[in-house]
Amino acid sequence: MEQTEPLDSYPEKMTDCLLRWAEEQPERTYLARRVKGGEWREINYRDALAAVRSIGSYLLSIGLDASRPVLILSENSIEHALMALGAQYVGIPSAAVSPAYSLISSDHGKLSDLVANLQPGLVFADEGEKFAAAIKAILKPGMHLVVCEREPSGGDGVLFDDVLATAATQEAEDACRAVNADTVAKYLFTSGSTGSPKGVINTQRMMTSNQAMVADCYTFLRDGPPVVVDWAPWNHTASGNKVFNMILYHGGTFYIDDGKPTPVGIQETIRNLKEISPSWYFNVPVGYDMLAKAFEADDALCASFFRNLSMMMYAGAGMAQHTWDKLKQLARKTTGHDVLLAAGLGATETAPFALMCMEAQDSAGNIGVPSRGLVLKLVPNEDKLEARLKGPSITPGYLNDAEQTQKAFDEEGFYCLGDALRPADPEDFTKGFFFDGRIAENFKLSTGTWVAVGALRAGFIDHFSGLVKDVVIVGENRHYLAALAIPHEQHVRELASDHFEGKSLAEVLDSDIARAAFQEKLTGFAKSATGSSTRIMSMIAMAEPPDLDKGEVTDKGSINQRAVLRNRPELVDALYDGRPDVIEA
Repeated sequence: MEQTEPLDSYPEKMTDCLLRWAEEQPERTYLARRVKGGEWREINYRDALAAVRSIGSYLLSIGLDASRPVLILSENSIEHALMALGAQYVGIPSAAVSPAYSLISSDHGKLSDLVANLQPGLVFADEGEKFAAAIKAILKPGMHLVVCEREPSGGDGVLFDDVLATAATQEAEDACRAVNADTVAKYLFTSGSTGSPKGVINTQRMMTSNQAMVADCYTFLRDGPPVVVDWAPWNHTASGNKVFNMILYHGGTFYIDDGKPTPVGIQETIRNLKEISPSWYFNVPVGYDMLAKAFEADDALCASFFRNLSMMMYAGAGMAQHTWDKLKQLARKTTGHDVLLAAGLGATETAPFALMCMEAQDSAGNIGVPSRGLVLKLVPNEDKLEARLKGPSITPGYLNDAEQTQKAFDEEGFYCLGDALRPADPEDFTKGFFFDGRIAENFKLSTGTWVAVGALRAGFIDHFSGLVKDVVIVGENRHYLAALAIPHEQHVRELASDHFEGKSLAEVLDSDIARAAFQEKLTGFAKSATGSSTRIMSMIAMAEPPDLDKGEVTDKGSINQRAVLRNRPELVDALYDGRPDVIEA
């Protein structure tokens, strides 16, 4: 399945876009982030290009090349962006890795494995003190270090300001001209189901062709430079490639949001959205749920958010219908018309834009059809349709891993997504598809009945109306299904906020109030089941969150079902042994 019209032409490399906008709109704000005092610090396209040229010149002067990439430990920042673009400008790959590997991990094991594979020539960190432990764990002789702020004791490393003071050289301009569509721009490390993260190769062609696909779908981008207020991490392809490059491709403005879709972090996002009106917006479903409640309570915030908005996109999880309905109602009430709310499907290996729904829908879940320039192949796998893709935006493979590269592609050269798709209309595939689960997550009950984990998981989360933010489906080789639910602590505490004040999450979950709420939801979900493959008969609300170091949660925050089941056999057994804390339908 493919679009009948060919993909429009696109630049050879992303830095061509920076050169274009520095010439055509030099004063336009390119990147902005709040400083500690609260005001926005901005950099325009002209100054960004000058900084990129200086950084590229510095990297070449210390001997970096394609075989000695730049490792970026920092969270999103103006300096992070400039360092990555400076490396790209002269043909040196960079790799932004999850801050969780540095700041949450206790042993830096994944980070060390990643460094052993990448062999970086330079490590960059915004804050030397914040990342000091991680830097100490990985910095080896011969590696350079650049920081924006040193430790109070002085610490090591060259200051970023000194890098910016490097005079731009002809060598850097010659290196820039030598960069072509096949040049590796970056490595993005996927969390991986087991073991160490895999380094996905991202070429310039992948990124520029992907932006041509984006532009073909989001035609409103032609009407004027886009504005985004975005928190999603750049070590992940969704923002680090799709959103970041979308702004650069169209000469827009990227407001870096230091908020997060958490009870505390969402306050910073609200503060930013009250000042800046985006034209395109992304969040995960739980973030949209929090924002919808904030919009209802604050008319000025709601008006600011929808004022210039052409589209809302969600990804990362299924959106609950009540959240979908509320956002649609708020858009109509505020603007007098509908604002498209849509989802898509992609992967780090697809750069990531692949399938996208651009038709208005009555409910959440439709991920659309393949973008122009891509070919989608659907392969029968048990009772599912497995999705595979081919096109210019697909990765050539994994860094230093020929075995995994070979496994990722079929005999016709299609990349195997590992996702199953279900057509919205079996008689007309142009109506789009629904995500139908990860092929590797599905399993059989002891009766031989197949269980489609993806759809069941999404339905369970939706039914619990915010009490559960994720769930691990249990039941392989068992007689019936059960669940390990990851509770949404804020929403659970809201059941009786006065009663739960000062109590731990474990105490809250063990209370009669919380147990009764979960009991009611589980019973209702079981009654709505169509058979043993969708009927969950028992559950435990987990007081102990998934563990990053054990591989139970990825740096994106998604749950690794297999790892949780492997690491918590006692909880799995308890679901079937009638333990007191088990809730039964």
